[in-house]
Amino acid sequence: MKSSFGKLLLIFSLYSAGLAAEEFDALVFPIDQTIQKRMIKGHSWREGCPVPTEALRYIILNYHGFDGNVHLGEIIVHRDAVESTIAIFRELFAAGYPIRQMRLVSDFLGKDWRSIEADNTTAFNCRSVAGRRIWSNHAYGKAIDINPLENPYISRRGHIAHQASRKFAKRIHHPQRGTPDKALITKDDKAYRIFKRHGWSWGGEWHGAKDYQHFEYHSTLSH
Repeated sequence: MKSSFGKLLLIFSLYSAGLAAEEFDALVFPIDQTIQKRMIKGHSWREGCPVPTEALRYIILNYHGFDGNVHLGEIIVHRDAVESTIAIFRELFAAGYPIRQMRLVSDFLGKDWRSIEADNTTAFNCRSVAGRRIWSNHAYGKAIDINPLENPYISRRGHIAHQASRKFAKRIHHPQRGTPDKALITKDDKAYRIFKRHGWSWGGEWHGAKDYQHFEYHSTLSH
């Protein structure tokens, strides 16, 4: 694992130096002690979570940012969802779909609110469904929230908690708005079709409340 982690650090240093690859690439790592400590310190994993860290995988990959440049992101998903996740982000990259940023939710102390406020795309987080006592699919590493400010959760009554998301309440593209508008996901978009083609369900198709940022992995449907 030391050699793999050394390669990981090298890749991060290259991106920090502005040497981002223009072609999609992704590397997958088991959750080693360094990453596990980061997860524990960041309150995204603890003893008693529904999956052990052995069942999770850490992925680094590149993506098109809102600034038009290629950036490096990181995400943790269940090992069963790795192949599908990489395939999806490879297709999103090819389609030029923009992503604000991709950081572990540990960087936000496991706080979903903080991650959303930063418009952060993320996956694993050992937490329950908001307002309920059942585990979220994020706690299994089988859900991804993508560009959450542009793709907000909207309650049955139409309430949006994050103020920056309110201008995206109407799910209509306005090209003159620029890159953030391109991140808005509707059923007519390539992003929606890419996730669906790989068997993921979409919170934008829920009855009642809508969660436009939210996609869930279903092993029986994928591939």
